[in-house]
Amino acid sequence: MRMGIAILVVAVCAAGAVAFAAASSSSPGSQLDEARNATAAFQNFDNLPAEFGELKDTAGIACIAMPEMPGMPAGAMGIHYVNGGRVADPREIASRPEAIIYEPQANGTKRLVAVEYVVLQSAWDATHSSRPVLFGQQFNFTPSPNRFGLPPFYSLHAWIWKNNPAGMFAMFNPDVTCAFA
Repeated sequence: MRMGIAILVVAVCAAGAVAFAAASSSSPGSQLDEARNATAAFQNFDNLPAEFGELKDTAGIACIAMPEMPGMPAGAMGIHYVNGGRVADPREIASRPEAIIYEPQANGTKRLVAVEYVVLQSAWDATHSSRPVLFGQQFNFTPSPNRFGLPPFYSLHAWIWKNNPAGMFAMFNPDVTCAFA
């Protein structure tokens, strides 16, 4: 009987250790799961916390679309809702994106499509010698001046809620439109 209990205890402990290791893993796949889990409630726009405010560019445009260019497929990012406190913090954490991105729908609702991670270059470069990396992806760099009126910054989009034929981490998604903004 004691041998059976000892085996059961060892099995439970081993299962717990495996579960802990999986939960604390920093692999790109587990990080994507962390991002999805942390933002799943935001599929209902009404659940977006008040700390996230709508971002508009210097022209007052909220729905960010790719400029029309010959040979480039049309596409958009959507409407960004940004947590300024997170942008000011140089830590990049999968479960704490700085921006939540929605695509405006024909019926007036907003569909959650992506998250974005943003850090000001000056804050990041103060303690790092290379660009930020998350999900195994190096962040993009946006110099200043830019359409947002921001100082130079690093950013990474993750299209975790809508497939992006251009790639999971591409800046623009050809399947997203601002037509209903």
